Amino acid sequence: MGFFANQMRSVIEWKDADPDLLIWRWNGTNDELKNASKLIINPGQAAIFVYEGQIKAIHDYPGMFELRTANLPFWTTISKIMQGFTSEHKANVYFIRITTFLNQKWGTKAPVKYTDPVYKFPVGLRAFGNFSFNITDPRKFFTEFVSNAEVYPISAIRNVIVDRIMQPLTDVLAQSGYSYAEVDSKRMELSKKLSELVAPEFLPLGFEMSDFRIENTDFDEKTQERIDKISDKMADAHAINAMGNINNQGLNAYATIERLNAMNTAAANPNGMAGMGVGMGAGMGLGAGMGMMGGMGMGVQQPQQAAGATVSCSCGASMNANAKFCPECGKPNSQGKVACIGCGAQIKEGAKFCPECGKPQSASCPKCNATIAGGAKFCPECGEKTQ
Repeated sequence: MGFFANQMRSVIEWKDADPDLLIWRWNGTNDELKNASKLIINPGQAAIFVYEGQIKAIHDYPGMFELRTANLPFWTTISKIMQGFTSEHKANVYFIRITTFLNQKWGTKAPVKYTDPVYKFPVGLRAFGNFSFNITDPRKFFTEFVSNAEVYPISAIRNVIVDRIMQPLTDVLAQSGYSYAEVDSKRMELSKKLSELVAPEFLPLGFEMSDFRIENTDFDEKTQERIDKISDKMADAHAINAMGNINNQGLNAYATIERLNAMNTAAANPNGMAGMGVGMGAGMGLGAGMGMMGGMGMGVQQPQQAAGATVSCSCGASMNANAKFCPECGKPNSQGKVACIGCGAQIKEGAKFCPECGKPQSASCPKCNATIAGGAKFCPECGEKTQ
């Protein structure tokens, strides 16, 4: 009688629930379920009755229920089914936690790969943070994830969420327009965009993700090397800009920074003309990309005044020899320039044609064919009058 008395006093309950589990299957037998006297559902739990692989009833509010006297739709359904119980037809009761799971940690399993929208170089970014979630539809959730498993851990749903955010995270980072230097300060904005994009995907699966946050980011080794190199070259570029040799346009171009690197390498190369050739190519590219004012590239193509040399304006002020205008009076810098023999415009000394009127700035002697300077009245070779 003791055995049968115990069966009559069977209690269906998830007692001492494991905090790492989301779903747990009650381990009683068919006979114990038939003769159960009480159903205890703790706060934040729901009970699911499964018979022959199908969900037959769900009870989702807490309490202790005397099954012999309680008028529960849940137990009424079970009682009707129990009348036909046989050993071949297994019935199970599952408990599912429907409370909100707070502060669930997540992190990318591998660096997210995308192209920096400003500097145009490949980035590998790792992201970390937390989120909350809760079961909104026990039936859908059980059907999608549990099947006939005895337990379902919280870590499993965490993996589902992380796997689903990887590609959207890549898209959000690439489309944000933020450079690598801005990502950390824009974490809240990026978190909101990503949550709005991903959260709706989980509702059809029976759960809701909320309070999604990106708490920290870092870069993989190759990306960090590129960032360090950019920082060094940006410092070089700003130093050159302070000397008046280049303007501010293009300082954010990764290609321009690479040209600066090539010029530095060429300058340190002791192999004479080989180094000069590299420097010349890099200098001309830099001039196109960064709007050269004093002709940094020209510095390796022909002699010029040394960097930092000054000249005097007609107003008496000193200015950089390569400056186009006087910083005091605004007059054009006429050093190294001559007047066109045709229209009188100021042109670069040694120019073959005037950029204003197109007139050639040199001519040939009609007698001996020697080249003579534009405007010369006599040939310096034979003395023939030319004008």
